[in-house]
Amino acid sequence: MTTQQERPTTPAATGKQAPAMEDLAQAVDDAAAKVADLPPEYRETADGLRNALDNLNRTALTTIVRALRDDDRGRELLFDLVDDPVVRLAMMVHGIIRPDPLTAARQAVVAVEPMIGAHGGRVEVVRVDERVAYVRLSGACDGCSTSEQTLRDTVTEAIVSSVPAIDAVELVEPETAQAFIPLGDITVRASDSGWIDAAAVGEIPRGELVARTLTDTYGASEDIIVVNLQDTLTAFLNVCPHQGLPLDDALIDEREGTLTCPWHALCYDATDGECMSLPGAALEQRPVRVDGDRIWVRLHG
Repeated sequence: MTTQQERPTTPAATGKQAPAMEDLAQAVDDAAAKVADLPPEYRETADGLRNALDNLNRTALTTIVRALRDDDRGRELLFDLVDDPVVRLAMMVHGIIRPDPLTAARQAVVAVEPMIGAHGGRVEVVRVDERVAYVRLSGACDGCSTSEQTLRDTVTEAIVSSVPAIDAVELVEPETAQAFIPLGDITVRASDSGWIDAAAVGEIPRGELVARTLTDTYGASEDIIVVNLQDTLTAFLNVCPHQGLPLDDALIDEREGTLTCPWHALCYDATDGECMSLPGAALEQRPVRVDGDRIWVRLHG
């Protein structure tokens, strides 16, 4: 019979700090390396044990996620749990959550960006549609020996080999996206119906945002944020999909091109609003125009 003194204790009960995610991941990698060095007969046994444990953990986690997702209170708790890096890593390892195809494709090209950059180029995954990734490859191969086809093949291999939801890659021509425009571009008059004067260009320095409540001629209002990312403007509904909280104090990272919610640290692509932390979530984007020194935003509908 187990006595009070003999019961196992948790890190919290003993005051010990739980292992960091980096330490846990390193321990897994170290164990996998040792298994790979075992003689075939022992490696087969170790692999069988690992697969059995993986199936057990996957089944248990799936059951927990389904139960939480089907309950209103549990769903809110599930969102918070997924924010924890260790929980998120475990769920991704077992295939319970996975990046959406667009996020996965953008993560895949990170590995080849240094090579593309070495040839003076830039690569950008614009969108994913019907299992095809549309990629913008710009500035490459001016006077270099590497052909654009070679770079395209490299990007295609990086994406298709690592993202099961994508079968092909197509190049798109450089263009100005409808929902955001560089400040230096030719301005457009913003007298069309639905466009509301949101701010002066000078009110939003690079790497910052402003929050505004805009009202149209019919009295309908929306709370929006306008983001200046490297002199490119985007606008979104001022609501984080996670818990409906405002983004007035969101953190903008110009180098990564991201916007991070100040409440629970969900990370979004600041150019299109796609959530990089929680697949399926996204900010609601609003079109932007610049007319002279004024920024105009078109409200929904």
